[in-house]
Amino acid sequence: MEERLSLPNPATLEAPAVGTTSAKVDVRDNETALALCGNQNENLKLMERRLGVRVGQRGTELHLSGPSDAVAFAVRLVENLEGMIRAGRSVYREDVEQGIKVLGRGGVESLQDVMLGPVLKSSGNRQIAPKSLAQKRYVEAIRAHDIVFGIGPAGTGKTYLAMAMAVAFLQERKVKRIILARPAVEAGEKLGFLPGDLAEKVNPYLRPLYDALHDMMAGERAAQLVEQGVIEVAPLAFMRGRTLNDAFVILDEAQNTTVEQMKMFLTRLGYNSKAVVTGDVTQVDLPIGKMSGLNHARAILRNIDGICFSEFTEVDVVRHPLVQEVIRAYDKFEATKAEAAREQQAREAQDPSEPEKAELEEPIAT
Repeated sequence: MEERLSLPNPATLEAPAVGTTSAKVDVRDNETALALCGNQNENLKLMERRLGVRVGQRGTELHLSGPSDAVAFAVRLVENLEGMIRAGRSVYREDVEQGIKVLGRGGVESLQDVMLGPVLKSSGNRQIAPKSLAQKRYVEAIRAHDIVFGIGPAGTGKTYLAMAMAVAFLQERKVKRIILARPAVEAGEKLGFLPGDLAEKVNPYLRPLYDALHDMMAGERAAQLVEQGVIEVAPLAFMRGRTLNDAFVILDEAQNTTVEQMKMFLTRLGYNSKAVVTGDVTQVDLPIGKMSGLNHARAILRNIDGICFSEFTEVDVVRHPLVQEVIRAYDKFEATKAEAAREQQAREAQDPSEPEKAELEEPIAT
């Protein structure tokens, strides 16, 4: 039997406490109600947990109670999710999570303005569509510009949406091939000499791109297109000397390119081609002293017509909710560390002789 969340009979409820209220939303048909509640009412449970309200289902009606502002927000969220369902969009637990973030952040009248209009359907017949305002602007930028930079923390959908757009462009015959490139830089670990031929040596670095590709289309179809050269997954070094016409080119993990590599990549673009460059400037794995090509490009290319920079923040993370908290914690740590360094520099600037005094005052070892 389907699990249901329920409230006590309204006739037996005591008068609501000060600052609390209740509301009712009728979605009018059972199919919409089931889609809104989710599997085993997981969507309703998430609303309760995240918004601090109580949600009960009776037939096609949802009864909400709790703090006034939370109930008002929950009603708005339910009405927006209902509108998405009636427009033909499936609503999953992660969509509810993103809906809470999008509406809570402000600047959006309706979730339909952001999440409707899928980029394409994945191999599992699931719609791939933007889940935040920044993602929507990113997709629109890719459609409108020939070179787009997607910069932000892990989990914001930079590479995934770029890949979805590339597959959509290929299916619509707007390009003839897809080229996926990535610098072969180890993320803090020395892997040593890998066995096998060249393709087997670089494959571990390109695995995330293959994973995203197989999520977009059936494995057999993806393998066939790779074999035919319609989709090419290659290390960045393989781009030198090429001119890429009629292609959708994605450079992933671009924070690990050098300035010279970034210039080389951007100058490969030929006629009727698009390039999307993605990266997280907080996760640079280059040797100390080497400037990131992504940071350099952001500084010198920002005001060029035809080039667009789409910035993401931790609010746009679409992975597990804890990922957002992890990113915030690291950002706070880095900000505190930078502030301490600035204070230390200020102290040294005020009294440059202080370190020397401290040195003179050290006891002489006997």
